[in-house]
Amino acid sequence: MTATMTTGVAARPPHAPSERLDALGRRCLAEAHGFVNARAREHFSGRSEGALAETAVPDFVAGGKCLRPLFAYVGWRCGQPESDAAIRAAAALELLHCFALVQDDVMDGSTLRRGRTALHTRFARWHEEQGWAGSAPRFGESAAILFGDLFLVWSEQMLRESGLAADQLARGWPHYDAMRAELAVGQLADLVNDARALPSWDTLLDVLRRKSGNYTVRRPLEFGAALAGCGPELLAGLGEFGGLVGEAFQLRDDLLGVFGDPAVTGKPAGQDLRERKASSVVVLAAAMADRRRQAEFAELIELDTVDDEAVARWRELIEATGARDRMGELIRERADKALAAIDPAVVPHHAGELLAALAARCTERDR
Repeated sequence: MTATMTTGVAARPPHAPSERLDALGRRCLAEAHGFVNARAREHFSGRSEGALAETAVPDFVAGGKCLRPLFAYVGWRCGQPESDAAIRAAAALELLHCFALVQDDVMDGSTLRRGRTALHTRFARWHEEQGWAGSAPRFGESAAILFGDLFLVWSEQMLRESGLAADQLARGWPHYDAMRAELAVGQLADLVNDARALPSWDTLLDVLRRKSGNYTVRRPLEFGAALAGCGPELLAGLGEFGGLVGEAFQLRDDLLGVFGDPAVTGKPAGQDLRERKASSVVVLAAAMADRRRQAEFAELIELDTVDDEAVARWRELIEATGARDRMGELIRERADKALAAIDPAVVPHHAGELLAALAARCTERDR
């Protein structure tokens, strides 16, 4: 008979899916960080312009959740055994994500990323410390864009040098290219979505899928499965799962952008509201508002500056419409449908366990 713990809570079995994902995430992050460290030393060691780059750029990689590498590697495990080369290939997607984050911070004017100073802000402060002429903010943004470009180049380089065979990489390139193209197109669509002119729910969902849903979940899954040589039936199932979890992930992200705790998210409170983003929670709240609350929405939307008081008013209004609770329901609905799309006759058991754990990680997160 197995002894019962005095707390009454059963001990988790060793190597539970969440623990395996944590270990895999650490390996992917170590691979990505090590690769960038080596490239930063290669290109900037001993150069005046590299005085900050050798530390700031590798630092930017640290602390990531590695969601995209995790999905890519689980896609690989749907058709192939454990592989160090596949882990390196999956980790390359974290550098692609770093490229996206650097650009995103510049476009949004965000000063924080992962609880740390954003890269463009860090370079702007360096410019000031050197006493150089010209605009420090402009310098910081320009430098960050250039280093974002390097992240993009290094992502592809890391993938090419991962150790996977040429025929395996050839199967993955179309999915990698789709991921990069959809990211840029989705970012552009998101850029024109301003809270002053709220899009329809259907339009917003289309942007949401392209900018984040496909990029975060579906394409990485398909990319990894394609590298592994998985067939069309399995790819189709992963695509359905990935699309649903990707939507739920972004809906959750939008909730955190309004109601997230800065101490946990690493971003200022109500960041999406301050940036006047027409996010899903704002669009849904406007649609659910009665006539009186619609007038309040109109007043807030016309504000030139969204300060702390305005953020508090936005939050109260969104809660009053019931949109916050409805968003939670939409997230759960998508998560349930995604899990139902995993056919145990097609998806190996070990991969199915990891997919379920990843779905929970995406939809129940607080950062």
